[in-house]
Amino acid sequence: MPSSRDPVFLTYALARAGYGPAPGDIDKAARQGWSGWVEEQLAPTADDPVLAPRLASTLLRIRHGGGDGWDAVDEMRPLERLGKPIEALWPLADGKRKMDGAERRRPRDEVVAATLLAAVHSRWQLKELITAFWHDHFNVDFYGSDTLAATLPVYDREVIRAHALGNFRQFLEAVATSAAMLTYLSNRSSRAGAANENYARELFELHTLGRDAYLNDRYDRWRAVPGALSGQPEGYIDQDVYEAARALTGWSLEDGAGIDGRRKLPESGRFAYVESWHDGYQKRVLATEFQPFAAAMADGRQVLDLVAAHPATARHLAGKLCQRLVGGRPPRLVAAAAAEWSRQAKAPDQIARVVRLILLSPEFAAARGAKVRRPLAVAAGFARAAGIDLLPTEGLVNAIAGAGQRLFGWPTPTGLPDEDSQFLGAQALRQRWALTLGLAENWWGCGNPTPPAAATFGQAVSAWQIMLLGAPDPEAGNAILAGLGWSADQSPGRPGMPDTARKLNRLAALTAMAPAFHQI
Repeated sequence: MPSSRDPVFLTYALARAGYGPAPGDIDKAARQGWSGWVEEQLAPTADDPVLAPRLASTLLRIRHGGGDGWDAVDEMRPLERLGKPIEALWPLADGKRKMDGAERRRPRDEVVAATLLAAVHSRWQLKELITAFWHDHFNVDFYGSDTLAATLPVYDREVIRAHALGNFRQFLEAVATSAAMLTYLSNRSSRAGAANENYARELFELHTLGRDAYLNDRYDRWRAVPGALSGQPEGYIDQDVYEAARALTGWSLEDGAGIDGRRKLPESGRFAYVESWHDGYQKRVLATEFQPFAAAMADGRQVLDLVAAHPATARHLAGKLCQRLVGGRPPRLVAAAAAEWSRQAKAPDQIARVVRLILLSPEFAAARGAKVRRPLAVAAGFARAAGIDLLPTEGLVNAIAGAGQRLFGWPTPTGLPDEDSQFLGAQALRQRWALTLGLAENWWGCGNPTPPAAATFGQAVSAWQIMLLGAPDPEAGNAILAGLGWSADQSPGRPGMPDTARKLNRLAALTAMAPAFHQI
């Protein structure tokens, strides 16, 4: 097992538990020790002195042609919608006001920009990584409609980030009552007598128990499911989905819809429970009888209680967290994480406790090279290591999407797959290499790397290898220089000159194309 203060171990550990080290991070983590770094990261505060001023000062371009009732626009604007409540964003989503689609999509574009900034500049790297994990787990395609695009700031801020390291049961209800999820999976239109099953099915299949617990291919009656008669069914069947959908009828939005012939909902985008739309009759979910005509929202909350507490949910989530943080699903670690998940079911920091167990495990320490960086992590990891004071631009966002990760735009509820094969095709590899080269040469106007002080190309490539890979690799360094036709003892040129910087930055890009940078 590597030392928890070893620079090479820390380089790869920080790349799996965040987006990789920035200059100075390895020395700090070595002083703290790995467990000290983990504990600090699991207790993030609102203080982020590097990220906060960048969010406040960043200008993002918006452009669109004129139309019926609006003027053409091509200007730089601040990220002014990030902190807005849903009431302020809903007018962009309701379709009742004339405006270009770029204005309706602006909230989404601002969150994409802020996500790039946070991945590169945030002090709280672990929270950024876990936030991305939950966005995939509770996936919403914010490119699917302008309505969804307008809800992303609140979903990101008040749902995903607010609960990323907290209690899963509370997290589930925040997701279920969010404008984004209610719209994406259609539960806002679910009514008694016409229950919409979209959300209920994904609640079971993706958000909680998982596909491995779907037993309908073997059992078509609830009594036949093993454990059901004792109130502890091993999994779920279609009947559970149907009944859960009934339990969640009436969970809707204040979107101006008519309640009856006399009343309409307000138009705020806030969650609304409409009693007259709820199916109050008796139900049975996961072998549990629901009392008829329970109190407001009690049926839906009982469903969330049941799925959150089910042992299959603990196994499903433990496996997914191990996959994201370790790069595989080691049986002993998954079992230990699942047990911790269940033990801490009532803890306000349930998720943080499970993440701690995984990050401090022998399996995590031994997993170097077991995981392939996602495109966002390639870009952010390179920018952090190369000291780029990164600004988000449309070109960089498109390049990350071209490499296989359109931020907040995976088209199905499954979320971006956490499988290495997703990112290792020939075209995907070309796009990954283009990401590092584009950042190194500032193709997209994101900022320039900070080259190391080096008298020779040999010193320069060794310095880049330490920053990007944790240690020098003379054989690989010599191969890079030979390919460029440069010798190790050759001077790159006068310090500070553009041509010198260009050569040194090209070395950085080629160093980052090595498998050791992409396999963490």
